[in-house]
Amino acid sequence: MGKDLKQLSELMNEFVASKGWYEKSSKRPQTPRNIAISLVLEASEILEQFQWNDVIKDKESLAMELADVSLYLMQLAHVCEIDLEESITKKLELNYNREWDQNTVK
Repeated sequence: MGKDLKQLSELMNEFVASKGWYEKSSKRPQTPRNIAISLVLEASEILEQFQWNDVIKDKESLAMELADVSLYLMQLAHVCEIDLEESITKKLELNYNREWDQNTVK
């Protein structure tokens, strides 16, 4: 059975702690700024998968880049003390009530 977002976040935190990256002397300080930069860099690697091509050439490589983005997103939420599950749920609720341009076929 798969893990939920909270369980995955806990695993990510255990990993970061095991590497000593939460320590003040860390060469990889886990600040919101540093994590946000890493998140964008990893997201750019997803774009690189599609540069000059609309077809997925290497699905496993894309999956690993998506995982990197997910991990940095969970880490950013953690260091900013944001409940990501709650935030996603709230955002989905807001989106359901938004007016969107509809492409309807008649």
